[in-house]
Amino acid sequence: MAGEFRIGSHKVHRIEEWQGGFAPPEALFAEYEASAFGGHVSAFEPDFLRDGLIYGYLQSWLIDTGEETVLVDTGAGNGKSRPGIPIFGDLESDFLTRLGEAGFAPEDIDKVFCTHLHIDHVGWNTQLVDGEWKPTFPNALYFFPDLDEQAWNPDKEIYPSLGGAAVNANVFEDSVAPVIASGQARLIESGHSIADGMTAFASPGHTPGHMVLQVEADGDVALFTGDILHHPMQVLRPDWNSVYCEDRATAAATRRKVLEQAADQHARIVPAHFGAPHSVFVERDGDGFRPIYR
Repeated sequence: MAGEFRIGSHKVHRIEEWQGGFAPPEALFAEYEASAFGGHVSAFEPDFLRDGLIYGYLQSWLIDTGEETVLVDTGAGNGKSRPGIPIFGDLESDFLTRLGEAGFAPEDIDKVFCTHLHIDHVGWNTQLVDGEWKPTFPNALYFFPDLDEQAWNPDKEIYPSLGGAAVNANVFEDSVAPVIASGQARLIESGHSIADGMTAFASPGHTPGHMVLQVEADGDVALFTGDILHHPMQVLRPDWNSVYCEDRATAAATRRKVLEQAADQHARIVPAHFGAPHSVFVERDGDGFRPIYR
């Protein structure tokens, strides 16, 4: 399957849920500059830009160590009401079929890690069973950032003025709360070990609790970065945020820190929404960075 790779002896499968044109660049990037973006259009087409729209994917990453399986982010899910972002509402995707094509059933998943609790990263946490939202992966432990649980839990309202509240309507209730109620969830802080060689680190800004999963095996390093990067333009311009970033100054600082780490460690960056080849390496370019695809 396109996008598969290895981290040492670990095999990583890309499980696609959706692909398509999402928004024009001026509607996605908060700091958009037409002249800056225009200079890279030919390099972005067709994998990252089509017909004037940012082309992206909803995709999950399944890490198979040979001893256990870890699913990173779970897309938007099927049959869920999403009035704040209808493009991802009431989907009927073949996500579980594609999981099966990779060789795995929901019962085979040992752990689920959500980089943050946005609509398009938690959807397949649950599915509708006899009118109730139940965990899709019955044998898995789910790992959620503690700060994001506080941010999006309507009973806590620790962050009452989140800009993404309208977009994230219904999400906590149907895709996070049922997992917590089942007893399968673990709320974690920075530095938590998900599995051997897999550590979650705080990477705030996009959401208060956003986390990166760092995976190390046999000398290889990969950083599963969720929504720190939506598009390779943000490698070239780390100061560009998506309009969905809650704290833009913090998000930009986090982005640069992750890019510096990836460049210094020769680590593969694995974002949630990149077009083919779906992951990227980076090199320093003066005071900035440039993407390297391999």
